[in-house]
Amino acid sequence: MNNHSKPPASSLSIWAAMIAVYIAWGSTYLAMRFAIETIPPFLMAGLRFLIAGSLLYTWRRLAGDARPKLNYWRSGAIVGLLMLTASNGGVVWSEQYVASGIAALLVASSPLWMILIDIIRPHKQHQRPGWTTIVGVLIGFVGILLLVGPSQLTGLKGDINPVGAAVLTFSAFMWAMGSLYSRTADLPESPLMGTSLEMLCGGAGLMILSTFTGEWGQLHLAAISLRSLAGLGYLVVFGSLIGFGAYTWLLRVAPTSLVSTYAYVNPLVAIFVGNLLAAEPVNLRIVIVTAIIVGSVVVITLSQPAIAKKELLPTPIEPGG
Repeated sequence: MNNHSKPPASSLSIWAAMIAVYIAWGSTYLAMRFAIETIPPFLMAGLRFLIAGSLLYTWRRLAGDARPKLNYWRSGAIVGLLMLTASNGGVVWSEQYVASGIAALLVASSPLWMILIDIIRPHKQHQRPGWTTIVGVLIGFVGILLLVGPSQLTGLKGDINPVGAAVLTFSAFMWAMGSLYSRTADLPESPLMGTSLEMLCGGAGLMILSTFTGEWGQLHLAAISLRSLAGLGYLVVFGSLIGFGAYTWLLRVAPTSLVSTYAYVNPLVAIFVGNLLAAEPVNLRIVIVTAIIVGSVVVITLSQPAIAKKELLPTPIEPGG
C-alpha cells in the first residue's frame, strides 16, 4: 500500500467547492451585464479572458507544467474560438438586450444541443441515446420555444428580444460544438494548462472581433464606471479562476453525477441574483420555462450512464460566464 497516497476529499470540502461553482458561475451572467454597461462587450470579454488566461498560464508554468506543443495550441485555439469567441462572445453581446437570467436559461440548453448533434453526426462511435434522453431533449426545446416565441403564439406575457434570443441560442449551439470537439482534442495533460490556452486564444479572437466591429472607437476610458470595473474584476477572479479551479478539482475527486448538477443549478442562481441585485423581472413565463428547461436537463443528465454523463460536462470554462 502506498503510504504517500492522498487522502480522499472530505464531504465538506467537496460541497464547499460545489457551492463556489454554483455561486461563481451562476452570478457571472449579472457580472457581465454590469461590466458591459460602460465597456464594449467583445472588448470586455477579450480583456477578461486574456487576463485570466495569462495568469493561469504563468501559474501552471511556474508549477512545473511543460511548455505547450504547437498541436496543443492548435486544439486550444479551436476550442477557444468555438466556446469563448463565438459562444461567450454571443452571450455577452446579447446581454445588451436580454436580462442576465434569461441569458443563463438559454445557455443552459447546451446539453440539449450536444445530444442532438450526437444523434445526427455521421460515423458516431458513441451509443445512441435512449428514449428517455430523446424525450428530455424534445421537452427542453419546447421550453425554448415557449421562452422565445411571441406572446400571441405562446399565450404567455413577457416577450424576449428576438435578436438577443437568437444570438443566445446560437451561443448555446456553439458551446455544444466546442464541448464535443474537446472530447477528443489534442490538449495538454494538465486541464488547467489546456484551459489557459483556450482562454488566451479565445480572448485573442474576441479582441479581433472587437476591432472589426469598431468597439475601440466606442471605448471612453473616463466614462468607465466603478460597477463595470468591479464586474470585470469579478469575472476574472471568481468566474475564470476560482470557479473553474474548483470545477477541475471536483472532476477529480467528486462523483460526476454531483458535478453535473451545476448545469441546472446555475440558471436558477442567475435568475435569483439578477432579480435580487438588478430587479430583473421573474414572471409566470420565466417560472414555467425555467421548470421545463432545467427539468429537461435533469432528465437528460440522470438518464446517462456514468461515462456518458461525464461527456456532457464541458471543458472547465463556465458556459456563459
